[in-house]
Amino acid sequence: MEHPLGLAPGKIIAVHLNYRSRAAERGRTPAVPSYFLKPASSLSWSGRPVVRPAGCELLAFEGEIAIIIGARAHRVPRHRALGHVAGYTAANDFGVYDFKHADLGSNLRAKGQDGYTPVGPAILETADPSALWLRTYVNGELAQEACTDELLFGFDLLIADLSRLMTLEPGDIILAGTPAGSTVVRPGDVVEVELEGAGRLRNQVVADSRDLGDFGVQPRVTDEVLAAAYGSAPIPAPGPAVASAPASGPGPATGPATAADSAPGPDSSLSPASSSDGAGGPAGLDEPTLAALRSVSTATLSSQLRKRGIDHHFIEGVRPARPDLRMVGVARTLRYLPLREDVFDEIGGGMNAQKRTVEEIRPGEVLVIEARGEQGAGTLGDILALRALRRGAAGVVTDGGLRDSPSFAGLELPAYFAVAHAAVLGRRHVPMDSQIPVACGGVLVMPGDVLVGDAEGVVVIPPRLAAEVARDAARQEAEERFIYERVDEGASIDGLYPMNRVWREAYEERERAR
Repeated sequence: MEHPLGLAPGKIIAVHLNYRSRAAERGRTPAVPSYFLKPASSLSWSGRPVVRPAGCELLAFEGEIAIIIGARAHRVPRHRALGHVAGYTAANDFGVYDFKHADLGSNLRAKGQDGYTPVGPAILETADPSALWLRTYVNGELAQEACTDELLFGFDLLIADLSRLMTLEPGDIILAGTPAGSTVVRPGDVVEVELEGAGRLRNQVVADSRDLGDFGVQPRVTDEVLAAAYGSAPIPAPGPAVASAPASGPGPATGPATAADSAPGPDSSLSPASSSDGAGGPAGLDEPTLAALRSVSTATLSSQLRKRGIDHHFIEGVRPARPDLRMVGVARTLRYLPLREDVFDEIGGGMNAQKRTVEEIRPGEVLVIEARGEQGAGTLGDILALRALRRGAAGVVTDGGLRDSPSFAGLELPAYFAVAHAAVLGRRHVPMDSQIPVACGGVLVMPGDVLVGDAEGVVVIPPRLAAEVARDAARQEAEERFIYERVDEGASIDGLYPMNRVWREAYEERERAR
């Protein structure tokens, strides 16, 4: 069948990482763009189903902008690159993470399946490529939103870069990358991608009842793949990465289903303690690591982090609304800037960055709010906190005020805050952006960092250290319990705390006997 827009690309080229929010979500920022090819047979359009193969669980959407090439481009300089564009439209770069292991990098079987590149429904022929708004909705709820001023690599750079080494022909399509918020969908879900001014691309997920057969590569899911599919963990980098990328034009940025269909989805009312366990835990943390982090004190974790040279890890000036609740999760960050009335009037109302971030929270995530230590207004109230809880949030941390603070006594949501304050955030703040590095209570928090909270406070653990810190903290506490018991029996701390050779042998003998 012919595409309704008459599209017949010779090649479909997709960019791996190109939105700052997605780079922050993945934990790496590429220095240069990298690409993969999707077969032309994957092209589809609005209204056609997207088929999840039998035996697969992790079909994910990625709302993107499709750049339609209108004139042949070979070795085109950046300043002339946009002249080779016929227009822009919405696209959805669907992929099945169950097949990531088979073709890592090329994504052939993960993203090249028939119908996995729906494009449309209309083409914008006269649009400012530096100010295009992209939004993705799942079952009517906003899942992704970004403007092209967030791009790491502008459309002009992509075209110039690709055309250095290959010829772009009329009709070719470049998928310009996806922002944060991509996640897993299940059969029955409806995914809509909207490029503002070009309508909505609408596709429903359906299950394939046909058996895959027992030959060839088979679906496989690991904890790492599961976390990547839900958007909360890094995936292996296809190319070099640096802390930040040189800006490139155009614009100011220039220079699901769960693991199984029967499992709870993002709106599950799972308790914070167990919201992501079925998925291998937040950010792919394994169960032994989670169990250790839930059992040890923040004081012990702090000691272990200091041993590893990380002194700035304890969020200062916050206290728990419920000291009886423990918190373990990964950071989803939100930044507030000082109030400027005209800016607040423009972006502070309606579905602002605060509300969008709450609606993007995934199971096992902790909402971390940078409020600059400002105590003259609330930063979150009970309604949004409840919504975060219903989406599976593991907790909330703000170095500003908490509204409706008495209500938090009845919420099964760990919440840490600086002060109680009745005023709305608009008295002192403009909710600005999310999933970027933030400063909370004097600590740098990166999206995806591991946060652990108890009655004493909150510590921030780099994800790469979480397993070893948890393991060694558990060992440290086992030793300290032994020391505590001996002191309780009347032993002197001399030679016991810390343990000398004699006491350590006694401790190890007891452990062996258990």
